[in-house]
Amino acid sequence: MYIGLLHIHSLLRWILLFLLIASVIKAFSGMSGKAVFTEKDRKRTLFTLIIAHSQIVIGAILYIISPLVEAARANMGSAMKDGVLRFWVVEHLAMMVIAVIFITIGHVKAKKLTNDAAKFKAIAIWFTIGLLLILAAIPWPFRLVGDGRNWF
Repeated sequence: MYIGLLHIHSLLRWILLFLLIASVIKAFSGMSGKAVFTEKDRKRTLFTLIIAHSQIVIGAILYIISPLVEAARANMGSAMKDGVLRFWVVEHLAMMVIAVIFITIGHVKAKKLTNDAAKFKAIAIWFTIGLLLILAAIPWPFRLVGDGRNWF
């Protein structure tokens, strides 16, 4: 179960990054005031939100059943002194939750606005912050925390 969820979590990461980047690019290009916020734009941001929330749910399950996190929780004092363990026990989780909160705020704000340029601006701001947090919290292969991890 753990490995299967880990693979799903990894696959959804790429889908989320693609949707976030597409949403941010469209939002910045739509802020000119001339673009219309279409049903396609609404669906893209909604799917981005759904995938982000799915990632949090799967990530929470992985956090609970992860052997690495379980070992770290056995001795939190030592885990906080180890950069890799601290990343998995605290940093990754906290930054991802905050990123999804920003994405959610952006979606909700855009949904409530009536001006198309304002909708694009809300998405551009909040989704960009979420994207930057996610990029910072991914265990990339060039980082010590991502060394030896499967990237596909």
